[in-house]
Amino acid sequence: MTRILLTRHGHVDGIHPARFRGRTDLPLTDRGLAQADALAARIHARWKPVAVYTSSLQRCVVTGARVAQVCGIPSSVHEGMGDIDYGAWQMRTHDEVGKEAPDAYRLWRRAPHLMRFPGGESLQDVVARTANALRLVLDRHSGETVVLVGHDSVNRALLLQLLDQPLSAYWKLAQDPCSLNEVEILADGDVRVGFINDTSHLDQLDRR
Repeated sequence: MTRILLTRHGHVDGIHPARFRGRTDLPLTDRGLAQADALAARIHARWKPVAVYTSSLQRCVVTGARVAQVCGIPSSVHEGMGDIDYGAWQMRTHDEVGKEAPDAYRLWRRAPHLMRFPGGESLQDVVARTANALRLVLDRHSGETVVLVGHDSVNRALLLQLLDQPLSAYWKLAQDPCSLNEVEILADGDVRVGFINDTSHLDQLDRR
């Protein structure tokens, strides 16, 4: 059995109000760093991962490095985990895009599988990239536990593949900063999901 611990990077500016952050290389905020430390502590206490793979953007690299340091394992970048390219919409707020391109924005919210961002990617592009990351994990780490650190869109795309769900179900999955998803892939290829978008390790931070 191969276990994947899929997580999202910690908090960054641009989450509230929502922006199409995409490939803008934003640093973790102080809150995001604290979230990454809490995530690392939880993973170290419960599992014994052998490797961490992250997006190349620093918010994921730093989150993954915190996990790797606590667990005493290597962390490396896999380009397949990179965030979606929002093209002309990058770093625009959702409100701005909704007012300037209402039809396109409505399509993104109602039928995301039919959307290609102007000058950017589609969800099908993201699925192709993340599938490469998934194949690497299964080929290189059969029978082991691995941590993947990605982005909201990337993680949704990965989970939809693992759950054998259509891209039209994209909005049915939530991925909060430093949330944790546990997915086990059995020797016969069956997939067993332990939990999705679990943030219980962040409860103490939220009470501060």
